[in-house]
Amino acid sequence: MDDPPTPPAGKHSAGRHRAAAAEKRWASGASGMQGTGPAAPARRDRAPKKRRILRLTNRDKIVLALMVGVPTLLEALLIWMPTVLSVLLSFTKWNGLEFGDIRSAGSANYEFAVQTYPPFWPAIQHNILWLVFLSVVATPLGLLLAVLLDRQIRGSKIYQTVFFVPVMLSMALVGIVWQLVYSRDAGLINNVLGTAGTSHATDWLGDSDINIWAALIAASWKHVGYIMILYLAGLKGVDPSIKEAAMIDGANDRQIFLRVVFPAMRPINIIVVVITIIESLRAFDIVYVINGGTNGLELISALIIQNLLGQGQVIGVGSALAAILLVFSLIPIVTYLIRVFGKEDG
Repeated sequence: MDDPPTPPAGKHSAGRHRAAAAEKRWASGASGMQGTGPAAPARRDRAPKKRRILRLTNRDKIVLALMVGVPTLLEALLIWMPTVLSVLLSFTKWNGLEFGDIRSAGSANYEFAVQTYPPFWPAIQHNILWLVFLSVVATPLGLLLAVLLDRQIRGSKIYQTVFFVPVMLSMALVGIVWQLVYSRDAGLINNVLGTAGTSHATDWLGDSDINIWAALIAASWKHVGYIMILYLAGLKGVDPSIKEAAMIDGANDRQIFLRVVFPAMRPINIIVVVITIIESLRAFDIVYVINGGTNGLELISALIIQNLLGQGQVIGVGSALAAILLVFSLIPIVTYLIRVFGKEDG
């Protein structure tokens, strides 16, 4: 039997060299893998680099100073400085002509306003009546309209527009519009009643017993639309799931609104209360358009203008009345700010 052929020596040695080289590569790769195993955690444990703090450039500082400083300066010059000067003038006696005529009066202006000035206490009563009427009649009516319109009744967008139009008008223009309604000889109401131009016509604005109520209705025309828009926004923000949960528990519509929806609108309720108080204190435009704030329409704001402007001006008394009104206005404002910022800090 013949022996199997022996491969050439060159090919056999080349194969051994290739096998040895492959074995070395495998060994080096394995050792590399073993070497990388512990090294990976070492890289992960490396301390993170500190972030570089971004500093404002000179241009950023200038822009920031202008954006903050200019409005602050205007606020100080146009609001706070006149406020401080008005408070200081309330303790002086001045005819408003020459600065050299300013004389110290102590608390005499406040004493005169509270004890002697005839329209002062009627004006206080009218401001309180204004607050009560807006709180008890106008604000609940605006809430009712918001609840009805939130149910997406037919034509709700048209109704919202109709009720919101007075909000876009100034109070002076509202007073002029309602003068056309209340006019004794050519007013809408007296024409509808058939008494216009006769001796039986009602003088809605001239009769001191009823003109305050006529002015309150005119002011409520705008206030109702404002409150309606605020509560509509609040109702849209209430989570529908809480209403569905209350409905599943067996609550009716009235219980859902009073015990679930209305408490959920607490931020809106606070804003509405503050706005109502401020509106009652700063009421001025309508009564001044009607008869200058006299003959049954006395308000603190109207008395301030009467003493600061026109003939027989008494700067000290007018400034004292303005300071009194400022104190009354700060009470709801400070209360609102304390509740808002106190809640954020908590």
